[in-house]
Amino acid sequence: MADPTTAAAEISQAATQTPIAGAVTGAQSVATDLAPAAANVASSVASAPVAPEITSGLIVDGTLDVLIAFSVVTWALILIKGIQHLRIGYHNRAYSKKFWSAKDFQAASALQDNQGPAARIAEVGFATLLETDGGTTTHDLEHTGERQELLDRRLRQQLQKERGSLESGLAILATIGSISPFVGLFGTVWGIMGALTNISKSGSANLEVVAGPIGEALVATAIGIAVAVPAVIGYNFFIRRNKVVWAFLDDFAVEFGHLALKTSFLIKRAGSTSAPSSRGETLVKKPALKSNHEDLETNGVQV
Repeated sequence: MADPTTAAAEISQAATQTPIAGAVTGAQSVATDLAPAAANVASSVASAPVAPEITSGLIVDGTLDVLIAFSVVTWALILIKGIQHLRIGYHNRAYSKKFWSAKDFQAASALQDNQGPAARIAEVGFATLLETDGGTTTHDLEHTGERQELLDRRLRQQLQKERGSLESGLAILATIGSISPFVGLFGTVWGIMGALTNISKSGSANLEVVAGPIGEALVATAIGIAVAVPAVIGYNFFIRRNKVVWAFLDDFAVEFGHLALKTSFLIKRAGSTSAPSSRGETLVKKPALKSNHEDLETNGVQV
């Protein structure tokens, strides 16, 4: 006969295992039912369009393209400004020689075929003096004041125009010289970050994996510095040249005002020299009349 205690344990164990087995069976059936749905979801996700990934190589290449464009603009401005200063220096020397070789201030106003900043300043000054001569000045705010005040105002305005022409393009050189190293550094940092990402994905730190991306990234910094150096040198050089030209033009404008003051700010217009010649003729005729009168007195003729 079986032991009652053993029989009771077997009965309780069987009662416990029966619900577990049923639960396992139900879970298996649910997983079987969900398997097709999961497969459909996975296929739909795999077939969905993936956003294009911006690699570090594209960023570095874009940075290099920007730096190359900066370099082209820099050398173009250096060439243009160099030619401009050569022409300005030549024309200023030529007109200054003609101006100071003139017989007087009136003769200097008749000089023709003049170019350059100094010539334009003189033309503005002579035009102002002719405009104020004979009461032809328009009565408005622009023409208020004495002749000297009007002349000084016109000369100062022309000086500012010439200064603006000389300063054109220098702001671009200063900007390129300032930001080019940082643009190159941006490309370097991005390239190194991409190289480290590729190393982590490949799981290998071999020289073949590291050298290419990091070397390309460091080239961006080198090119940035190479672009910035000519821009900074050109900017400083042309700033110095502009100061020399400004000093020359300021001195010329001051001397022009002094010469105008000596002539009482008056310039004779073309064709106004006939009166002196007629007075000269009168002076020549008077002695002739006097000699004829003496001859008549000598001959005893009453006049």
